[in-house]
Amino acid sequence: MIELTEGQEVTLAAPDGKALTKVQMAVGWDHAPTAGFIGSGAAPIDLDASAVQFAGGQFFDLAFFNHLATRDGSVVHLGDNTTGKGDGDDEVITVDLGRVYAKVESILFLVSSYQGHSLEYIRNAYCRLLDDDGTELARFTLTLGVRETGLVMARLFRDGSGWKLGAIGTGIALKTPTDSLEALLPFV
Repeated sequence: MIELTEGQEVTLAAPDGKALTKVQMAVGWDHAPTAGFIGSGAAPIDLDASAVQFAGGQFFDLAFFNHLATRDGSVVHLGDNTTGKGDGDDEVITVDLGRVYAKVESILFLVSSYQGHSLEYIRNAYCRLLDDDGTELARFTLTLGVRETGLVMARLFRDGSGWKLGAIGTGIALKTPTDSLEALLPFV
């Protein structure tokens, strides 16, 4: 497993060097001890994972809590966690790289607060990439507070006949991925 830092990239390959065909992007987070009803009087924060596809530098398709799969079925969101409570991954998005439409050159993975809360109250946020067998290949951990309502965590992108993962970790002002598709373009 590789612990990624902002801006770092890794080629998607199995330990034997073969290109991967299916991956899972899992995201997780915890509420800060001061968040929630008892800590600050604020309601618990509902974060949502999203995957947004781009082709030719333009929005192509997406998978998120309100639209669980892309039209071609290559990207599937496995369900919405509205609290972030509990150990382990909070939301998982699967990607069948062989089924991704040929014109799609990148897929952004986002986490956003549907209710518009600042991500400052979130801690231990991460995204991790797993192969089809559930082996963790790479992880990107967010270590600084984010004042915005969303976070562009990582990007899958084509590299010749294969794919790479790049860690981003940049805050962005959006509650759902469709709020501002133009704001996502610099990350494509």
